[in-house]
Amino acid sequence: MTQRYTRDELVARLVRAGELEVSGEAPAEAATYFDTEKFRFHGPDGFESDFAGLDAYFASVREAFDDRSIRRGIVVAEGDHLACQTWIEGTFVREFTQSPIGPLPPNGKCVVFDLMNIFRFDDRGRLVEEWVRTDHHSLLRRLGAAREGLQRRG
Repeated sequence: MTQRYTRDELVARLVRAGELEVSGEAPAEAATYFDTEKFRFHGPDGFESDFAGLDAYFASVREAFDDRSIRRGIVVAEGDHLACQTWIEGTFVREFTQSPIGPLPPNGKCVVFDLMNIFRFDDRGRLVEEWVRTDHHSLLRRLGAAREGLQRRG
């Protein structure tokens, strides 16, 4: 595959796509950063999704959290892949319907989603695949999930 985008251009596209998904502004623009037909998401604990599922997940994040922001940390590039640290942060003020254990009530606290991502781009600079790793146990603790619920889910 011949890559038409430089590393810096792919990073800029990744940053913009993340900003749009987290903010919810310009959904039509956000979709242009993805191959919406072929995109595949591979998450923790075997979770798999397509673009519509990822978009629905971010809609639930936008609904549950105010004052949202996204930051990218170290970015490593290898051909059509970028790997990076990602932090998504917001104040948990409404029910989070897509937590790892299902709907959770708000706790009013600032919550940070601490992620490691690997992204694959096509030759048009669109995201076609993403792998995410995170510590669900720590996230659920920050979300205020009951300790008993954590033990039952493993």
